[in-house]
Amino acid sequence: MGSERATNQADAARGLPRARAATPGLVDTAVGRGRANLEACVAACIHDLDDARAALRSGMTGRGDERLSDASHRLERLGKALRRAPDGLEQHLRRSVAPLSSGRAGLERALGEHEKAEAKLALANGELRRRIADGKRLEGKRRAAERKLHEVHARFESAFANAPIGMALQDLEGRCLQVNDALCRITGHGRAALKATTLRALTHPEDVDLDTDSRRELLDGGIPSYQFEKRYRHAWGHYLWGLLTVSLVRDDQGEPISVISQLQDISERREAARRLEYLIDHDFLTGLANRRRFEQALSREAERVARYGATGAVLVIDLDNFKEVNDAFGHMAGDDLLRGVAGAVKHRIRQTDLLARIGGDEFGVLLPQADADQAQVVADGIVKALGQHAAVLGNRTIRVTASVGLAMLDRLSAAEVLARADVAMYEAKQAGRNRFALYGPRKVRGPVSARQAEVEHLRSALEDGRFMLYGQPILDLRNSDARRYEVLLRLRDDEGGEPLTPSTFLYVAERFGLIQAIDGWVTGQAIDLIAENERAGRPLVLHVNLSGKSIVDPGVAALAESALAGAGIDPSRLVFEISEAAALANIEEARAFAQRLRARGCRLALDDFGAGFGSFYYLKNLPFDYFKIDGDIIRGLAANPMDKLVVGAIVGIARGLGKETIAESVTDDETVRLVENAGIDHAQGFRTGRPRPLRELLEPPRE
Repeated sequence: MGSERATNQADAARGLPRARAATPGLVDTAVGRGRANLEACVAACIHDLDDARAALRSGMTGRGDERLSDASHRLERLGKALRRAPDGLEQHLRRSVAPLSSGRAGLERALGEHEKAEAKLALANGELRRRIADGKRLEGKRRAAERKLHEVHARFESAFANAPIGMALQDLEGRCLQVNDALCRITGHGRAALKATTLRALTHPEDVDLDTDSRRELLDGGIPSYQFEKRYRHAWGHYLWGLLTVSLVRDDQGEPISVISQLQDISERREAARRLEYLIDHDFLTGLANRRRFEQALSREAERVARYGATGAVLVIDLDNFKEVNDAFGHMAGDDLLRGVAGAVKHRIRQTDLLARIGGDEFGVLLPQADADQAQVVADGIVKALGQHAAVLGNRTIRVTASVGLAMLDRLSAAEVLARADVAMYEAKQAGRNRFALYGPRKVRGPVSARQAEVEHLRSALEDGRFMLYGQPILDLRNSDARRYEVLLRLRDDEGGEPLTPSTFLYVAERFGLIQAIDGWVTGQAIDLIAENERAGRPLVLHVNLSGKSIVDPGVAALAESALAGAGIDPSRLVFEISEAAALANIEEARAFAQRLRARGCRLALDDFGAGFGSFYYLKNLPFDYFKIDGDIIRGLAANPMDKLVVGAIVGIARGLGKETIAESVTDDETVRLVENAGIDHAQGFRTGRPRPLRELLEPPRE
């Protein structure tokens, strides 16, 4: 019984933790009541046993047995109760656990949902933190963009306000919203006046619609910007030339919102271009048309006559004994005489006629729609007018006469007509000068054959090798080196006299189309000499002069390229010299020729630099390497302060552009000193050496 009670007690003890674990609230209450009942029962048993023990000691056997019996019954009831207690407790627990299990399941479900909610909340918190971080980054970028936009706006405002060219921010209708100081300065109008009008309103009536189509295309998105040269009315009433550049400002959606117009004052540039245009087509000495313009006009008139069968004539006027006047009184007196002759001839022709200076002392007159009789009247009037013209040269008064050649257009080319007029002019000279002659078939004999004989003489001289090369040293003032020479052309005299200088035959060579072949021959000879000296270990630089007709003939450039390739020399040792007058008369052709030969490695020199008004134009528009300063300027260095200033300006600009300068007509030690002090690089003239046969100059010194 005791062991059973111990087992039950052990089971109860084991059950209590499970019950307590399963039902923390209800189980603890039930177990507490069971423990209290058990403790009371055990206490009663102990009391009965104590009474029984006391009765037995006192001899009260009956009472002791009674107490032992009570204790035994209590213990038996306790045992039964203990045996029943687990089953009751289990039933009670089952009844209690069922709703608890259901509640626990619900709780677990709630906990699961709570955990899911917490996970979602954690994800949401993470996303929120990321978005907050992104927001901070975006805010930083926004602020940076705002700062950059502010900086860009500030730079735009500064550039707009301080731009050296006029600027206007306009709405799409052309009203000025904002203008800068430069625009006010260019137009002479204040800000308020400009904002109250439009640039279109200030535009010259003839120029208003120049950009209408371009503006429409700009607004339609066809072009990003456009430019036009227009005239604008200044506040003082005159018009100025402006280069207008227009571009469009669009919003983020690409819609046009405003227009930026830039206006640059190009009045000076236009005036310079006008002056240059004038110089290209006019003789700077007399103000007449030059040979280039004369030949262009003659070509147009010859085409008109050939197409429509109209009439027209050409006069060639050559002054008699002009060389003697130049020699006796100097070049300045000769220039004065040429200007006087130009004025006298102008008074003898119609406004529709064209008078031009086509050579040194030679003039041409184009008489459109003139028949032979009318042309002869004009020619005779010119001869008489010049015969009566008195020129005051110094303290002397002299008269000058002229020989005039006349040729009718007669469906001929410009070159053919000019050649005929020249033949007739030569006939007039042969007949005694101070007269005119009409070219015609009946005039072929006599003087005409003499001119043709002169042409044939030059042609045969070229074929037979009667041309000679002379040379004149060009001294390098920086190191006194004289291995550079200008090649000069001479023609052997048939009678064994002194070789003829170019002044006696170049006119005919140019007029009758022989000059290109002559220039080609000189170029080939120069290349051969450079190659020969290179093989001998003697570096040599040669300067070759080219005529205006040669630089416009692609065949001359091609010949030079072929000869250079065959010789295999350093092309920089060949320098082509082109006179300023030739370059001015053929500006585009001169540029093309210079670019072509420089691309092959040759060098270019502009001869007689400073003689014309277009000189400084060439410095930036033609690729020349040397500038040969005109001899008249060099000769005046000692006495003329203006010539010193001109030389100083040429040298300064040439150095800034990386070019070299050569002084012509250096005749004495004083001039050498002056050009050295002026900073000129090279000198040429009688002081550095007189012209001599080139091969003699190149011979090595004998030991």
